[in-house]
Amino acid sequence: MKKLVSPGRLVFLGIILAAVLALYFTTLYKFQIVEGTANYEASTNSIVSEETVIAARGNILDRYGRLLVSNRNCNNLLINSSELFPYNDVDENNAFANEAILRMCAIITENGDSYTDELPITKTAPFEYTDNMDAIQRARLNAWFRANGLDNDATAVEVMAKMRSRYGIDNNYTAEEMRLIAGIRYEINIRYVINTSDYVFAEDVSIDTITALMEADIPGFEVQVSYIREYNTTYAAHILGYTTLMDEGDYEIYKEKGYKFNATVGKEGAERAFEEYLHGTDGVAEVTRTSEGVVTSTVYKEAPQPGNHVYLTIDIELQAVAEQALATFITDTNAEREEENAIREFTGEEKESLIAGGALVAVDVRTGEPLCIANYPSFNLSTYSQDYNALRAAANAPLLNRALQGGYSPGSSFKPVTAIAALSRHFIDAETPFVCEGVYNAYADQGYTPHCTGIHGSINVTQAITFSCNLFFFQVGDLIGADYIDETAAEFGLGQKTGIELYEEAGLVGSPDWKRQLYSGNDRSWFAGDTLQLAIGQSDTKLTPIQLARYCAALANDGTVYECSILKSISSYDYSDSIFERTPTVANQVEIDDFVWSLVRQGMIGVANDPNGTAYKTFSGYTPTVAAKTGTTETGSVTPDAVFICYAPAEDPEIAIAVVVEKGDHGSSLAPLARQVLDYYFNFQQSTQQTENELTLLH
Repeated sequence: MKKLVSPGRLVFLGIILAAVLALYFTTLYKFQIVEGTANYEASTNSIVSEETVIAARGNILDRYGRLLVSNRNCNNLLINSSELFPYNDVDENNAFANEAILRMCAIITENGDSYTDELPITKTAPFEYTDNMDAIQRARLNAWFRANGLDNDATAVEVMAKMRSRYGIDNNYTAEEMRLIAGIRYEINIRYVINTSDYVFAEDVSIDTITALMEADIPGFEVQVSYIREYNTTYAAHILGYTTLMDEGDYEIYKEKGYKFNATVGKEGAERAFEEYLHGTDGVAEVTRTSEGVVTSTVYKEAPQPGNHVYLTIDIELQAVAEQALATFITDTNAEREEENAIREFTGEEKESLIAGGALVAVDVRTGEPLCIANYPSFNLSTYSQDYNALRAAANAPLLNRALQGGYSPGSSFKPVTAIAALSRHFIDAETPFVCEGVYNAYADQGYTPHCTGIHGSINVTQAITFSCNLFFFQVGDLIGADYIDETAAEFGLGQKTGIELYEEAGLVGSPDWKRQLYSGNDRSWFAGDTLQLAIGQSDTKLTPIQLARYCAALANDGTVYECSILKSISSYDYSDSIFERTPTVANQVEIDDFVWSLVRQGMIGVANDPNGTAYKTFSGYTPTVAAKTGTTETGSVTPDAVFICYAPAEDPEIAIAVVVEKGDHGSSLAPLARQVLDYYFNFQQSTQQTENELTLLH
């Protein structure tokens, strides 16, 4: 019978087993006996810490998936306190840290990077508080005062003297070096005084800087891989907003939502409005380092969860056209006026005012979605932090979102409201005539004789809108009174917030009730002249450009007033899931007879197409047909503000536009700006939209 296991095989297996055991005991002997001391020291000198792994923030895209704001990896420098203050003795720590800080700052500056120093004291002697100290800097400084026994009215010189003593800054340093050291020590110290974010000593530094610091063997810093927002467009700055580390006020808002105290959050615009969608959830990693700081292992305990992507309703190409049109018109007009004013200076004539700014808003008539929200002047988000002080001090207020926060008299663009108020309540009909002789004399005995823009003779409501006849609407205002005009304006959402997610002002429609409150209940505060001015869009009425655009869209779509929103949709970070799809929301429906809409539209079509219309010069022969209304509003300045609203195509409206330019003169002068937007919308956008949708993965 054949044996199951041969002796040869047993011998072979025994040899293999002996070799494995020999290798095992040899390795064990080497690890425990030969290298035991070194391995023990390495294990005891290793430092294990839990560190936050920053999650990527979601992107912001336009309605067609064009990337507007994204992320890129960056290297930040953090202060390593254990390395910067290695001694038990305070004096030794101060001397060591101060010298290291000077060397670090010198290398960072030499390599073209910058460090964070927000101590609001001038960098050179004689030391004074900076003129642009903001509320957050003041609050931080006051907290440092309390912790260090200084009164809030301490001078900058007293503060620097205290810091020299507090931080052991040697007298051998120059005043400028002393201020530099004090600024960095203050930034480190204030993080312990108040509950605020980690101190990022230098953000987005170059590899050259990191290499130079390591080659110089400078202690006290560590590199943190993070993300920085990257702006893929130079337009829409007021819409997009920016991000920054949380301050104490932000932390009070976001701590209940699980944000860590060193989180970055949106501060303005879409970044702030959609913060909770864009913000990811940071992860946690267990990091092991040697005593020299070399990372030997990283184990993720919680993986970071990136934020979601937000699609806005705006078309960034349309936005670019609008911003460029505004900028060109305003800069060219100001250049012409400066030349004219130079001549007037010799003749003694009053100089024309220069234009400070303006806004252009376009909305989709069918959904109420803003397609562009343009402001002039604007700013560059990529350099916002560096430019902030200059932007805040600029006389033409580039940080103001005029489209949402600027209050402007609508002028004659308001006249359709007065017409609808009278027609819908049957005070007048299509043929009711009023005679314009150029001056309204109904209150001549009281010394009040308002004028028209011309002498129009006997005209009806449609003609009055086309020719923008003030006297027609003076008489209508006298006939129906202020209350009906106010009620109609409210139906169109004028003097009310539009619902947009960004910060906006409500504006105001002048009314007897408002003026009564303004004058502490005095019933005699509203006069007949107030009603006349209300009827033509003057008086106390102040509206935002976005309200005017929404109102114009409602004139075009049979009175559907939509809530405004710049949020179109939200998708997951990998674009695989749709998180949210917005559907249009109706804020109000203006219910009036079809004939009223028809009469008002005929008047607005005449503005752009009748040879006597105020925008005929711009839109004569234009395809598609445009319906419009101009406005010129007296502001007490030499040059009035200009307003222009329009929609197209007149037969089947798609887009509505409102343009306002401060001291822009006549509303008709803004018609070419609206035409540039319409040109792009009808001639270029339609031809490129299909391609963009095919090439872009939206969800």
